Amino acid sequence: MPLIRPSQPQDLPAITDIYAHHVLTGTGTFELEPPTRGDMEERRADVLAKGLPYLVAIEGSEVLGFAYCNWFKPRPAYRFSAEDSIYMASGAQGHGFGRALLIELASQAERVGVRKLIAVIGDSANVGSIAVHQSVGFSQVGTLKSSGRKFDRWLDVVLMDLPLGMGDRSAP
Repeated sequence: MPLIRPSQPQDLPAITDIYAHHVLTGTGTFELEPPTRGDMEERRADVLAKGLPYLVAIEGSEVLGFAYCNWFKPRPAYRFSAEDSIYMASGAQGHGFGRALLIELASQAERVGVRKLIAVIGDSANVGSIAVHQSVGFSQVGTLKSSGRKFDRWLDVVLMDLPLGMGDRSAP
C-alpha cells in the first residue's frame, strides 16, 4: 500500500502531469486545456490557505495520485461542505490506492470541520470514480444531464455526497 501524506511543493510536477493526462484524455474533469505548473501551484496554495487537506499517494519517490477538497461554494452557509477531487496516475488505477487516498482525505476533512463531502463527477460513464466514491460510503444524490461538452459530446455530472462526523445531526 502506498504512503499517503500531505502534498509538498516537490510533488507539483507529478501532480501537474497526472492532471494534464486526465484533462487531455478523460471526461472526469471538464477542463479543456491542461493548467500549467504555476496554475496548479496556485490552486494548491489556495486549498492549503483555507486549512483544507491536499494529499498525495506515493510509492518510493513516485506520486501515484493526489486528492484535495475545497469549499463547495463561497457563500458562508456552505462553510461545512467541501467538494473532493481525486486523480490517479494511469498505472495506479484499479489497485485500491485511490480508495485509500479518498478515505484519508475524508478523515482529514472531518478533522478540520467539514461535515459534508461532495463529489461532482464528470461523466456518468466514469464508473471508476463513481465506484471508488461508493466504496468509501458516498451516495449518489443526482445527475445533471448534458451539463458539459467535451470531445464533441455532451456529458452528465454525477453528484454524490458523504456525511462526515455528526453530519447534520448536530450544530457545528
